[in-house]
Parts: sequence; structure tokens; C-alpha cells
Amino acid sequence: MSKPKVLFLCTGNSARSQMAEGLLRAMADGHLEVFSAGTEPKGSILPEVVEAMREIRIDISSQWSKSVTEYLGKVHFGYVITVCANAEENCPAVFLHMGKHEHWPFDDPAKFDGKQRLASTRQVRDQIEDRLHLWLTQQGIMP
Repeated sequence: MSKPKVLFLCTGNSARSQMAEGLLRAMADGHLEVFSAGTEPKGSILPEVVEAMREIRIDISSQWSKSVTEYLGKVHFGYVITVCANAEENCPAVFLHMGKHEHWPFDDPAKFDGKQRLASTRQVRDQIEDRLHLWLTQQGIMP
């Protein structure tokens, strides 16, 4: 039996969806296949995002910013989770009507002030992790 596939969507695929992908992959212990994408991918992940994840021993340095169109017509997702309002509004409708859809809005680390960017990114990372704990418990994957 194949594992359920989860797609995290945001605008740039440079921060929130990348953290969610890395966190869920680590937390789900192989029970799910995890992906992320953006409606307007930036082409790279913010260095503060990679650092914030490294601090909790999750290496996302091999992940990359990709477009949601890479999956169009190729992958069926059991869960599609948008992590920003822009992705919620601009995602191709086929994804929002595929499987179960949830919207979890988080602040965008790309918009944080330079001096506070890492600290603010850590806060968003922790919020995403807390939301994933709840979601995994609801899915019966985590006690």
C-alpha cells in the first residue's frame, strides 16, 4: 500500500512550506510522503530557514524551491496544506480540490527585518512544529 502524500504550498517556497516539509518528514517517521511547492517559487531557500532547521537537527539543505506546476497531472496528493493566504488564493484549483485541503496561515520569514529574521524564523518554525504535532495526532500517526 502506498503512503499518503502531503503537499505544503506557499508563495515563494523559500521558507514556511520548506520548514513544514522538513519537519513533517522528520516527525512522520516514514508514514507519509512529503512535498512542498510555491505558486511563485523564488528559486532558493532563505539561509535563515536552513539555519533555524539545522538548530533542531533537521537538514533541509538538499531541498529546493519548486513550482506547484511540477506536480500538475503527475502526483495525486491525499493532503494539500496551504501555509499562506496568497497560495490559498492563487493555487491551481485542481490541488485545492484534491484529497483533503487545510489552510494553516503563518507569518512569512521573507518579510521579517534583517536583524530579527533568524529569531522570527525560529518562532514560525516552532509554530509549524506545534501545528504538525496536533495534525499528526489527529491523523493517528502520533500519540
